[in-house]
Amino acid sequence: MPQKVNSLLAIDIGNTNTVVGLFQKKKLVNSWRLTTVRERTADEHGVLVKNLLSLSGFDNQKMDSIAISCVVPPLLPSIREMSVNYFGSEPFIVQPGIKTGMPILYDHPQEVGADRIVHSVAGYHLYGGPCIVIDLGTATVFDAISAKGEYLGGVIAPGIMVSAEALFEKAAKLPRVEIREPDEVIGRNTVSAIQSGIFLGYIGLIEKIVTEMRRELGNEVTTVATGGLAPLIAKRTTKIQHIDPDLILKGLQVLFEMNQ
Repeated sequence: MPQKVNSLLAIDIGNTNTVVGLFQKKKLVNSWRLTTVRERTADEHGVLVKNLLSLSGFDNQKMDSIAISCVVPPLLPSIREMSVNYFGSEPFIVQPGIKTGMPILYDHPQEVGADRIVHSVAGYHLYGGPCIVIDLGTATVFDAISAKGEYLGGVIAPGIMVSAEALFEKAAKLPRVEIREPDEVIGRNTVSAIQSGIFLGYIGLIEKIVTEMRRELGNEVTTVATGGLAPLIAKRTTKIQHIDPDLILKGLQVLFEMNQ
């Protein structure tokens, strides 16, 4: 008999951000976004997560299970140690060998990051297929899922923030700027010119890649965007049909249930 789980702590450790979500009876009741710190210890993780739960009014002493996806290998041991020491739970970890219900048709399946698997499972589970999941994170990643629920592959481009930071670091006279939608395409000063180039440049990148992916997948494709900048970007393009900032947490919950 599968274990009955009333509360699940889902943790996704990305290169830039760590996202934590609390599920109660399969419903996401709260989520938090933290900066990923590679040097953070198990004790630091434990205190931080417990404080987040406590300050939000949740009883963190009654956590049934923990599910983790991680693309920063050095942090996995400390997160696992935190799960055991602070919550008394051996975590479920997204890794090769788990049940996903999704055939991976990549040339080398082991190259597909945990976050891409989780996003793809969630995208197909929640929105059906064929679908394209766009993750606007450290990298801008497009993942393609077939109508049969097969992971087909995708596209990886530098993330918006990575590109903006590279421009600031490599060009001595160009400033660091906020990512925002410009009032006009033609910038009247250096800051607005950079904002226009970055924002509209990425709109163009997304629209072109989605158009070409749809040409290969067929036109009846659902497009889902996730990541911190998804709401900002989606406002300016019709190529994104759904915005789901919590997609990775929902995918972790689906995979956890599937593997019970």
